Amino acid sequence: MLNTTIVDQEIVLDHGTGARLSRELVEFTAELLGDVYVGEMEDSAIVRETGEALAITTDSFVVDPPFFGNGDIGRVAVCGTVNDLAVLGAEPRYLTLGVILETGLPVARYAAVLRSVRDAAREAGVVIVAGDTKVVRPGEADQIYLNTTGIGVFRRPPLRMAHVTAGDGILLTGPIGNHTVHLLSVREGLGFERDVLSDCAPLNGLVASLLRSPFGHAVHSIRDVTRGGLTAVLHEYARATGLAPHLVEEALPIERPVRMACDMLGINPMNTANEGCLCLFVEQSAADGVLDVLRRHPYGRQAAIVGTVVEADDREVRVTRPDGRVDAIDELHGAELPRLC
Repeated sequence: MLNTTIVDQEIVLDHGTGARLSRELVEFTAELLGDVYVGEMEDSAIVRETGEALAITTDSFVVDPPFFGNGDIGRVAVCGTVNDLAVLGAEPRYLTLGVILETGLPVARYAAVLRSVRDAAREAGVVIVAGDTKVVRPGEADQIYLNTTGIGVFRRPPLRMAHVTAGDGILLTGPIGNHTVHLLSVREGLGFERDVLSDCAPLNGLVASLLRSPFGHAVHSIRDVTRGGLTAVLHEYARATGLAPHLVEEALPIERPVRMACDMLGINPMNTANEGCLCLFVEQSAADGVLDVLRRHPYGRQAAIVGTVVEADDREVRVTRPDGRVDAIDELHGAELPRLC
């Protein structure tokens, strides 16, 4: 039975001492996570897989603000980790959850994050096998930070950047900029958050349906478009492959309110962080078929073909503007927009 007495309390330093309050907090955490938590309260989890290759990823989340209109840091953490596994072609199976809590955080807010973790894990079909909580003094964190490690298994050869070839089509599974604009609007009180929601979503189901389709063989590589946005992804591929991604600006899926907000804020939508958008590199002959499969999935309805990979000695990332002008897209020197994931 859920310990309801702790919900009305605040996090205190003693919750991190390893004594009774720590135990109660851990038990509270496990109870709220419910059936997606399969740990045995040991320091480490034993995960048995026979003869299977494993994909492992880890990430930390310092979202500002940690609570926003249609999500919170808990959903971002699960989705971000699951998506990192899925883009390699792995089937996400297990997560660990590390929590850093700031003294003074209402336990009810911590409970809300745990519920988001639980719900996102259920949607993604993963379970949490180990976790940890730490508590810091006021001012030493921003309410709550999370760390997750994900483990997945391969049912097919992994997808790699090296598999990308000249002539490949470049696709996006959905609009760019929504997550960034939503969080900035909540953070700065801009009012866009009512019209623009975060795109945060677990995309392993979308990837699995595509790879199982008749066009799965034509998918060469996938990357989630998170920190640094589409610009960072394309420069990463240019460096890794020696090829030059070339975009068509008019083809980019950018919702009108997002474009308006980006214009007002002076930011480039191609540099915005997303938590529910993937960039795919596929055989050009199969691009239309891949697009059709993506658009049949709830998280791929606004998918679009946005460019092509070409051979170029300078490996420049380029974009064709609506007036026909071709410009190079410079790599960001630093983070244009911090703490969005």
